[in-house]
Amino acid sequence: MASQNDLPEIKLDPSDLYREEIFTDRRAGTLRRLTPITVDGEVDPSRPVLFSGQTQLLTPAGILPLGFEIEAKTLEEAVRKFPEAVKAALEQAIEEARELRREAASRIVVPEVGAAALGPGSGPMPGGGKIKLP
Repeated sequence: MASQNDLPEIKLDPSDLYREEIFTDRRAGTLRRLTPITVDGEVDPSRPVLFSGQTQLLTPAGILPLGFEIEAKTLEEAVRKFPEAVKAALEQAIEEARELRREAASRIVVPEVGAAALGPGSGPMPGGGKIKLP
């Protein structure tokens, strides 16, 4: 059992607080606006407002959730840029899936270290000579 000293200390950074607002059309997705604030809850004009979007696409493999940042200064600009941000996030997700597929296809099965040293006539391979997959 872990002692109390082993538990991580989780603290909020009072100099990096944001107020979160969520906007949706209840159809295509949601926009999230993060407004920087001070520890007193007042808007912090020294830091930029951040926007992000979320949507879900139905694919043959099931629902694909997409989350993405949107470079915008206003809510109106974020709404206008939402479609192109979805497209970029989808293209990135497709490329990541292709890369994972390439990595999986290029894996090479390597014999265990020391297996070659046994040589012929030294008896059966450990484990009955079965191929081990990574």
